[in-house]
Amino acid sequence: MNTDIEIIERTKEMSDLLVFYRRDFHKYAESGWLESRTTSLIARYLTEIGYRDLKLGEKVCEGASRMGLPTEAELAAGYRRAVEQGGDPEFLPLTKGGFTGVIAELDCGKGPTVALRFDIDALGVTEASDPEHRPAREGFASVNTGTAHACGHDCHIAIGLGAARVLMSLKNELRGKVRLIFQPAEEGCRGAKAIVENGWLDDVDYVIGNHMAGGRMEPDFDLIPGRSVAVGSATTKMDVEFSGKSAHAGSAPQAGRNALLAAASAVLNLNAIPRHGGGYSRINVGTLRAGTGRNVIPDKAYMEMEVRGETTEINQYMYDYAVRVLESSAAAHGCTVQTRVMGEALTARNDQPLREIFKASCERAGLSCRPLDFEGDRGGAAEDFTYMMAKVQERGGKALMFNTLSRCDAEFHNGRIDFDESRLANGVIAFCEVTAALLSKTAE
Repeated sequence: MNTDIEIIERTKEMSDLLVFYRRDFHKYAESGWLESRTTSLIARYLTEIGYRDLKLGEKVCEGASRMGLPTEAELAAGYRRAVEQGGDPEFLPLTKGGFTGVIAELDCGKGPTVALRFDIDALGVTEASDPEHRPAREGFASVNTGTAHACGHDCHIAIGLGAARVLMSLKNELRGKVRLIFQPAEEGCRGAKAIVENGWLDDVDYVIGNHMAGGRMEPDFDLIPGRSVAVGSATTKMDVEFSGKSAHAGSAPQAGRNALLAAASAVLNLNAIPRHGGGYSRINVGTLRAGTGRNVIPDKAYMEMEVRGETTEINQYMYDYAVRVLESSAAAHGCTVQTRVMGEALTARNDQPLREIFKASCERAGLSCRPLDFEGDRGGAAEDFTYMMAKVQERGGKALMFNTLSRCDAEFHNGRIDFDESRLANGVIAFCEVTAALLSKTAE
């Protein structure tokens, strides 16, 4: 059978299954490093498809490189919830302690290695519950209060499992290796680096990722074959703790060291950092917590913040300047400050030859792609898939981040977002077509 026809037909055959996958993971949304149920069921489904020797637990992420881990109590509570919500008993224990994510391989003999990445975590967002919201109306809205798939990662999991199923059926038609990476903790840019640090991209010739995209109107195309501008902005996420000394605010204010005052001074001066002339730069202090009472000099202040840059170099400029501001503000008020990096992403560029292969192979299967010169919104969103791209590219390999287009009911990271599930098949076909093109027995 013609490979293109086989990919299309096998994808069409499982349209209902793709919806089932998406809705199940959507209903039981789990945020970064807490994706125990999600991980265990991905492993179960891959096993049923025929994948063996799956990598889970500490084999996926390098433990010390995981950023932004929840507390031990939060990890334990997340695990208990996964047990209660039907996590697979064989694979679930491997996820304890926040070791989530799955890696599976399809060995088709001698040839290149193609890695396909699918992120699996949800967001700290409360999903809409009124009947106007389709997931609520049809019974698959998140049951985990304060956690929801509001960025399409539930769709990415479904696409990944669908691609795994189709590629398994094509095993005899391919030469080389397919590595399926189901990545935890993409939100906050926390998970990809830990996978890279564990060596999973060291021998990869091509790495390909995907993200759902689109607005409220029906899209004009099926896919964006990787944008011609940089993939995402570079970013550094930071938790900051100011430490001072408490004292009575009325009788001995001079004896105190006001951590809240140091933090407030820092907020004002952080927002006064000169922006970079080489491209866009961003800074945001998202939370500030301090104090215990109206008549007590605050001895602690906690801040959650981030910097971003159009390039990795601009982001580094913003980070270095921000650290100087934090340290100077603390010193000015007799306090100390500790800064912890909780997430990071680089900027990267799609490789033009791989974009061309992707576009040609998808169009051969009947999918429409935006022109290769499409730039789109340069935006300011970050994507930690760039760590995987950079690792492969520094070895001489090629990388691509494409978009599966769908009509969306709301903005991303919003509790009302929903996707057109008929578009899931396009993502499956795209991954399989480009993989088959790269691993074809007739490819040079």
